[in-house]
Amino acid sequence: MPLRLFDTYARKTRDFEPLNPDRVRMYACGPTVYDYAHIGNLRTYLFEDVLRRVLEFNGYHVQHVVNITDVGHLTSDADTGEDKMEVGAERTGKTAWEIAELYTQAFKDDLLALNAIAPSLWCKATDHIAEQIDEIKAIEANGYAYRTDDGIYFDTSKLDHYGYLARLDVTGLQQGARVDMGDKRNATDFALWKFSPTEQQRQMEWDSPWGRGFPGWHIECSAMSTKYLGEYFDIHCGGEDHISVHHSNEIAQSEASHGTKLANFWMHGYFLQVDNAKMAKSSGEFLRLAVLIERNYDPLAYRYLCLTAHYRSNLSFSWNSLDGAQTALNRLRDASVEWGEPGEPDADYLDRFTGFVNDDLNTARAMALTWDMVRGDLPPATKKATLLQFDRVFGLRLSEWQPAEVVIPDNVFALVEARQTARAEKRWEDADALRDQVQALGFEIEDTREGPQVRPK
Repeated sequence: MPLRLFDTYARKTRDFEPLNPDRVRMYACGPTVYDYAHIGNLRTYLFEDVLRRVLEFNGYHVQHVVNITDVGHLTSDADTGEDKMEVGAERTGKTAWEIAELYTQAFKDDLLALNAIAPSLWCKATDHIAEQIDEIKAIEANGYAYRTDDGIYFDTSKLDHYGYLARLDVTGLQQGARVDMGDKRNATDFALWKFSPTEQQRQMEWDSPWGRGFPGWHIECSAMSTKYLGEYFDIHCGGEDHISVHHSNEIAQSEASHGTKLANFWMHGYFLQVDNAKMAKSSGEFLRLAVLIERNYDPLAYRYLCLTAHYRSNLSFSWNSLDGAQTALNRLRDASVEWGEPGEPDADYLDRFTGFVNDDLNTARAMALTWDMVRGDLPPATKKATLLQFDRVFGLRLSEWQPAEVVIPDNVFALVEARQTARAEKRWEDADALRDQVQALGFEIEDTREGPQVRPK
């Protein structure tokens, strides 16, 4: 059952084999820490966590590097507008350095709540200015950079295959450019280093061979991934919005400086959608994980919801879908506890599960198989052991979960007993009304073969 992954660069699913047999080197684009992450952002990091878990499930050691963008990401992909960090500082009344620390820690806390495995290394853009300058110097020495009034730019016309990752129509983009390009030679050229404005002092700026300023967004990932993973490594991940600009520009930089396309596999998670529109921080309206927690949802219910869809398909979020995920997660937890001590996992189910997750991380089919196993006739100890093996990929912490001691009020028990009587007498409308009363008091009823089970909502 070979592991097969979809490579955006090749536009096909390919067998995965590490470049180095001892380890898999994987880089993931981290957040720009000018604001809190929303649950759409977090879906991408959950996809990357599942990828890492599947790699480890297959016996690979993973060297996983994630960057923190704390400078250089402008409000426009066209290298115009303000630095998002400066905008965030103005919005909050804090310094750019303070909000970087605040939102970085908040992001890490969200990943911890979602049971995402911490990367082998976090690396910040502001800690690697020297490496970025060196990368730009190499690009310039090889003839791919030029100077304008506001910075040092990459000349994309020098690369025959610029934009291949996104299958960009570069000629069409050039002909259809309607933006003020300033001194840029080509519409697709991008900033490697931006000069600080003369009329004001930036909070984050450094000296360089070209003048005082700050790095462009794209150069940080090329510089840091190369430093920690080498000039050509196994997997580079990110969201689908990175394909056309950020990752295309990373590849261009790597081709210009090292002669490689940086990574053997390029993998991208798709958007979370709410009311058929992608969730984005730029709109000012977005859901944080903290909001879900405030509404009494377990963060792992959101993780479960993400597992029900393939990472390369859009996932629609609704409160009803999250309710369903929470209920399903609770049922898995209850079943795991009821089955007692684990025995040996079922080989057939384990093989089928491996086949699904090795088929480009198909967690949706793997989850369907899980419920088939849960409802099947295997001995409880076998079910428990099999489920815990599955959870090495799912990451739902099923082995750690213990039911809390819950006190059911007498009035709730009385309503449940009255409902049972109504059901026995086939007074269905009365039974439904009594269920509604129980739910109004903050409890839910699950009808089982052993009788009604009552738990807090």
